[in-house]
Amino acid sequence: MSVEEYLYLIILPILALSILLIFVRFLIGPSLSDRVVALDLLVTCGTGIIAVYSIYTNQSDFLDIAMIFALIAFLGTVAFSYYLEKREKNE
Repeated sequence: MSVEEYLYLIILPILALSILLIFVRFLIGPSLSDRVVALDLLVTCGTGIIAVYSIYTNQSDFLDIAMIFALIAFLGTVAFSYYLEKREKNE
């Protein structure tokens, strides 16, 4: 089995299943923090899917998109932590 077949037949279904499970956690998360962590994990798995697709199709342009996607997710997490810090000071 080649690397491309391994990525396509094993890694992508595992990532798809993990996205479904994370999305369920995103929907039923009891607190806002749980939902933000689930959203960050969704973006991380999406970045992984983009990276696997980039390797499978042998197009490196998708890796740039995945990197930008990950940076935007990181900035969103930082903004949320800043929001939590300000909210705790006001209470």
